Amino acid sequence: LMLAYMNEQAFDETLRTGTAVYYSRSRDRLWYKGEESGHVQTIDSIHIDCDADTILLKVQQTGAACHEGYPSCFFRQIDGDETKITLERLVNPDDVYGSNE
Repeated sequence: LMLAYMNEQAFDETLRTGTAVYYSRSRDRLWYKGEESGHVQTIDSIHIDCDADTILLKVQQTGAACHEGYPSCFFRQIDGDETKITLERLVNPDDVYGSNE
């Protein structure tokens, strides 16, 4: 499970390619999921909500969905005053994206 932004061009490219394409607001460009990591999302189905302003992609995930190396971006859970990691890391992000050091 992850959450990402998609503009009209990203949506059209997702339909054209059959893989998830998002829009990176920080980079101001299309972001082909897996373009650096190889962790692509192949579309199974596309759903829209009742207001037609939210899209849900059901995908086949190759590798980790999260850039932190987890199968989901929602790998932390709040439990009282603690935050716990609840999923197993699939890959080391430094091995995939390189170290920032």
